[in-house]
Amino acid sequence: MIKFLIDTNVIIDYLADRMPFSDHAEQLIELCEQGKTEGVLTASAVTDIYYILHKNADHKKIIDNLKILFSVLNIAEVGKNDLLRAMELDMDDFEDALVAQCAKKVKAEYIITRNEKHFVNSMVRPISPEDFLKSFTMK
Repeated sequence: MIKFLIDTNVIIDYLADRMPFSDHAEQLIELCEQGKTEGVLTASAVTDIYYILHKNADHKKIIDNLKILFSVLNIAEVGKNDLLRAMELDMDDFEDALVAQCAKKVKAEYIITRNEKHFVNSMVRPISPEDFLKSFTMK
């Protein structure tokens, strides 16, 4: 089974129904729901997701949606060693470095993101939701 780590922007696309990106994000979540893939989200991304969504949505609705998401995706814990290893990566953005570190730690095959260029120095291959879905359906 293919395991991937989902970047924050893809989850926000899904939960905020940001068109046209939400369709691909929804398909990724459905693959996880169906047990065809294993999706992982970093624990540190959850606070970012909440913060961004809370600007335009009700607290209870966000929490309810996150709980549903937690029933479908696994959560990669973020500890001191992950933070220190992320600091050592040759990446300009610390948040992206932490995502890359966590993807490596959980042995993900891909980081699914709309910002592939942010992960050029990642040990785990970045791929857009659209490209992942195209390659997955061809297998």
